[in-house]
Amino acid sequence: MKHLLGLKSSSDSQQLNSRLIYHPDVFEFYTSQKNFSKEGLRRLEEAIQEVQVQATKRIVLHHPMTFENEYLEMVVPEATFPRTYAFLQESTEALLDLADSYDTKVLVHGSYELRNPATVDYYGSLEAANDYLFRELEKWTRLGKGHIFFENGISPLFSFGEPDYDKAILEAGFPLAYDVSHAFIHLAGDNAALVQSLETLKPNIQHYHLVDSMGISHDSLPLGQGKIDWKKVYQHLNPSASSIYEIDLKDVTNPYEQLASHQYSLDLED
Repeated sequence: MKHLLGLKSSSDSQQLNSRLIYHPDVFEFYTSQKNFSKEGLRRLEEAIQEVQVQATKRIVLHHPMTFENEYLEMVVPEATFPRTYAFLQESTEALLDLADSYDTKVLVHGSYELRNPATVDYYGSLEAANDYLFRELEKWTRLGKGHIFFENGISPLFSFGEPDYDKAILEAGFPLAYDVSHAFIHLAGDNAALVQSLETLKPNIQHYHLVDSMGISHDSLPLGQGKIDWKKVYQHLNPSASSIYEIDLKDVTNPYEQLASHQYSLDLED
């Protein structure tokens, strides 16, 4: 597995420039609701062009995490949350338009945390919600035309690590983005189960979020500061996939923790 330098930022010029000086191999933009104004999309497009000229063609556009201070979920029902549903559809389409124009990828959460109980209540059961989710993922896979993949969360839906569910995801053929820390948290810190999940889903994984965790909550630690066995993890990653270090930063204009994680990964080879 080649240890790629994958960095992440918003389209803000100061954040972007603080990453580009390191000439990353992979670049991921995180987006928010404000990116989907006319001006916000124009700035994001300009930022994509800057990265392609100055650093790399391997770019990922991360779909917004929230809308009007609520976490976005792929299973949000239109009947109950029409504004959120409309934003989910329109923002995904807007990112796919950019991805088609600039040959980038779009990352969408299959699910995140399912914090709002009204979301699942609409379907009557997790099983029914999951059936709807799989239909939506199939729809977006078709519409994405090779430009989309779906990330795991730490909710009861679309969390990686349980063998039967991993097998169902693999058989469905969804293109995947695998957040290592999310799976580790879902598995309550079980490194053996994490490695098995990585191996099972490897053929469909196109992108990784490399981030450490104590395996209890969403802590987003630099590599080496949590309990993930990275020596073993790296042995089970898809070598053709891209990756970034999705680490919480003390200063969003300084990618120090991302860079330190990359150095840690390089040191594993010694």
